[in-house]
Amino acid sequence: QVQMVEAGGGLVQAGESLRLSCVASGSISSSNTMGWYRQAPGKQRELVATITNSGRQNYADSVKGRFTVSRDNARNSVYLQMNSLKPADTAVYYCYVIDRATMENYWGQGTQVTVSS
Repeated sequence: QVQMVEAGGGLVQAGESLRLSCVASGSISSSNTMGWYRQAPGKQRELVATITNSGRQNYADSVKGRFTVSRDNARNSVYLQMNSLKPADTAVYYCYVIDRATMENYWGQGTQVTVSS
């Protein structure tokens, strides 16, 4: 059983920064992709950023240049540095991992990020 535990959400003003972190516990193959999705009230969950175990990154257009995803393979951890936050970034942020050996995916419980104007 794989568990994902997130930390780092909160309330900030527009223009400020936050850093989210997520640790995966349990058995995951070394071949995996980790990342972040978010879901705003009344909207569908959307991809924010992903990073493969080799470090290849992918970002939603709306966060390019402002957010940076990184990971620590030794700690099975993924991070999201969010700079220049906007009210439109307000959402519940979920970390996830896809184990490419089994094609199983696992999700965190979500952490709220609120950006006030």
